[in-house]
Amino acid sequence: MRSGPRVSVIVPAYGVAHLLGDALASLQGQHWQDWEAIVVDDGAPDDVAAAFARFAGDPRFRLLRTDNRGVSTARNRAIAASTAPFVAFLDGDDLYDPTYLERMLAAIEADDALAFVSCDAVCFGAGERAPRRYSATYAMAGPVSLERVLNREMNIFVAAILRREALDAIGGFDDELAASEDLDLWIRLLAAGWGGAVLVEPLVRYRRRRGSLSSSARRILVGSCTVYRKASAALEGRAEQATADRMLASCEQAVRWLDGEALILGGDVAAGLPLLADAERRSLRWRVALSVMRRAPRLAAFLLRVRPWLPGPRRPLPEATGRTSLGVSTAPSPIKR
Repeated sequence: MRSGPRVSVIVPAYGVAHLLGDALASLQGQHWQDWEAIVVDDGAPDDVAAAFARFAGDPRFRLLRTDNRGVSTARNRAIAASTAPFVAFLDGDDLYDPTYLERMLAAIEADDALAFVSCDAVCFGAGERAPRRYSATYAMAGPVSLERVLNREMNIFVAAILRREALDAIGGFDDELAASEDLDLWIRLLAAGWGGAVLVEPLVRYRRRRGSLSSSARRILVGSCTVYRKASAALEGRAEQATADRMLASCEQAVRWLDGEALILGGDVAAGLPLLADAERRSLRWRVALSVMRRAPRLAAFLLRVRPWLPGPRRPLPEATGRTSLGVSTAPSPIKR
């Protein structure tokens, strides 16, 4: 006979102590009550313990204090400290819908081949004039497959529920990744032969915050480059390797664009123009604009600032929230940090 909770909820709390209470209250308000929660304080700059104190009387909550080695290590340590056969993720500033655990557990328990089930989310907070669905910006329709996740035709929202057996089989998150670790996780699970699914209902409220890790487009893109490089090596000889290679090239192109743009906007036009030229060669309009910048360097920064008409890789979302699409949707869903 089974003992212990059915699902362990992992709650990273770095830098969000002032919002943690709302997240944990949304967990207490679940229709499904057979859970435990591991709240991770990995050297946060704010007082996570004080924010956690009001929940300490609920034996289902535990506070795990550890040194700071990044969000991947924090999650892995919390997973190791948890006990349930299923693991769910809740960022310390996000909110579960009351039916989240009930719906997600039903979905993953219905098919033993599933490693994970994710869902849609409602985005609110910084940069959002009105609540908006995650799927309104990032493709989530259709089946989950390795090819579609690699190609960013299918974006997996990080507040997913996972089968511990599958997580253990691939070794959890990659501790070496400082960004894009969620994309890496989905790719490795699918490459190992596990399945995934996405519920169309928005069962999470995702809070956008200025200044979070997800606002750093370049860091996310560099992380994506590492993920696709890893995927290409792991998929050697498989049909999906070509997709990983193509997406790696797209990410590297986007990094060059951002670097060139930063140099030009910082006043170093001579160093920035070659990077922009290398990042985008296809469009006649871009070649004309590049010619103008070369002939009149003083106009370069102006042209970049007012460049909606330019065909180069689009900038990340202007509200700097990080769930970004650079023309080819190379950037994964970010982890806030």
